[in-house]
Amino acid sequence: MGDKTKVQVSKLKPGRYILIDGEPCRIANITVSSPGKHGSAKARIEAVGIFDGKVRSIVKPTSAEVDVPIIDKRTAQIIAMTPDTVQIMDMETYELYDIPIETGVADEIKDQLREGINVEYWETLGRIKIMKLKGE
Repeated sequence: MGDKTKVQVSKLKPGRYILIDGEPCRIANITVSSPGKHGSAKARIEAVGIFDGKVRSIVKPTSAEVDVPIIDKRTAQIIAMTPDTVQIMDMETYELYDIPIETGVADEIKDQLREGINVEYWETLGRIKIMKLKGE
């Protein structure tokens, strides 16, 4: 849990993930400014939070290192549902998790969840989010 690694800014690409203010985010856009007379090239990274959907941006030299979350993508089955939570069971470890629907489920699939179906969930930095339905 809480796994992260360091990656050089110049190696980042849109669609990859980065930690901004401790929040795991998916990189939406990277713009690199050319180096100035006395400075190094800088990258402006725009990213969207995986868990909160907030847009964040940072500017770093392309030679700098940033933290990147290690995301564990796993499969689980929905065991039970309440109006506010989804209970899932990991298909390998058989661990049970109660996940709040409001913050722990991707918006696109909230209406499609039902007991007995398999889902892919992501775990990173001690947090879990159901990201997509698995083929039935």
